[in-house]
Amino acid sequence: MKLIIGLLSNDIAAINNTSTALVRIFGRTDFESGTLDFTHSDYYHKEMGSGLKRRFLSFQRLLRLKDIYKVKLKTSRLERKFLSDGKRRVNIDPGYLDHAKLVLFSTKDYTHRIHLNKGIYAEVTLFYKDGRYNAWPWTYPDYRSDAYLGIFSSIRELYANGQ
Repeated sequence: MKLIIGLLSNDIAAINNTSTALVRIFGRTDFESGTLDFTHSDYYHKEMGSGLKRRFLSFQRLLRLKDIYKVKLKTSRLERKFLSDGKRRVNIDPGYLDHAKLVLFSTKDYTHRIHLNKGIYAEVTLFYKDGRYNAWPWTYPDYRSDAYLGIFSSIRELYANGQ
């Protein structure tokens, strides 16, 4: 299972600092997307402001099934480290992809999420069929976008090639 992490912030320096911290925690990256405008929702505006940017990373070291929930615990701690006036400066969205799907981790339960351990849930966000990633009805709008789907396909190719 290939670890992927999405970073969201209106502060590029915070994204860069978080990327550096994530490398210290999870090891070297093998993919880093460009910085994308996040225009799919205003959900984060109250906490983080407007002008949000998104960047995705994937990591060389593969995840072990028994440890996947620990990724979200670690990234939640890191988010708290970067708080400013009690608000997140960076939203860290971890998950993984494999040959069949892209899974995101969350601290929030919902009807389509499975509890893993210690209050961490998993959601199959995309499934791979007919040579491409496909969305479910609950898939977030940004994760349906051609830009994101292209990024995930590139990361999947790395995974398929053993990188």
